[in-house]
Amino acid sequence: MMMWQRILTMDVHATTEVVTWLEKYLPLEQLKIHYQLLEISCHGLPWLIITLMLLIFEDEHFELQMNLLIGLLLDIAVIGTLKAIVKRKRPAPIDDPLAVGPDVYSFPSGHASRSAYLVYFFLRISPIALIYIPPLLAWSFYVCMSRLLLKRHYIFDVYVGVLLGVMEGLFVHYIYLDRKTCTYAIHKVTKLFGLVGK
Repeated sequence: MMMWQRILTMDVHATTEVVTWLEKYLPLEQLKIHYQLLEISCHGLPWLIITLMLLIFEDEHFELQMNLLIGLLLDIAVIGTLKAIVKRKRPAPIDDPLAVGPDVYSFPSGHASRSAYLVYFFLRISPIALIYIPPLLAWSFYVCMSRLLLKRHYIFDVYVGVLLGVMEGLFVHYIYLDRKTCTYAIHKVTKLFGLVGK
């Protein structure tokens, strides 16, 4: 426990130093809207809604979308559970109306884990064209940086978030469900909730 407290204390100090240094060179007020857009671009809710909409209306990549959804749901479960257990306070009070329950806590960063998972997914599971890789990596990096500059997280929160996101990607890659299994799973879920006939 003492070791954990020491890590957290060092993390607070390191984060304060890094953010103070960055704020000297970055016009935070002018860029704040960009950081907030990055925050929205990696929020769990839009990703879930978009993925579900694609599952409903776009059949060609059904298998990929289903596996993407599994990872997104896994990410929410893992991050929510850890936040509820650890209950680390954020560096500054959060003004996000979508932050409820465990999401009011800091450790680990859900945005960092989600961005890392998505990078893994689109590099290893469903490889995108080479031309899109630099923007994807840049987006993920700046999402993580925005977590610090908006004072949503500490460095350790972001670091652990990235590690968890990669592990989630590895897990989805390992259990990757084929189209037949995805269709069967969807049928079972819809039947369970009474959305289709028995």
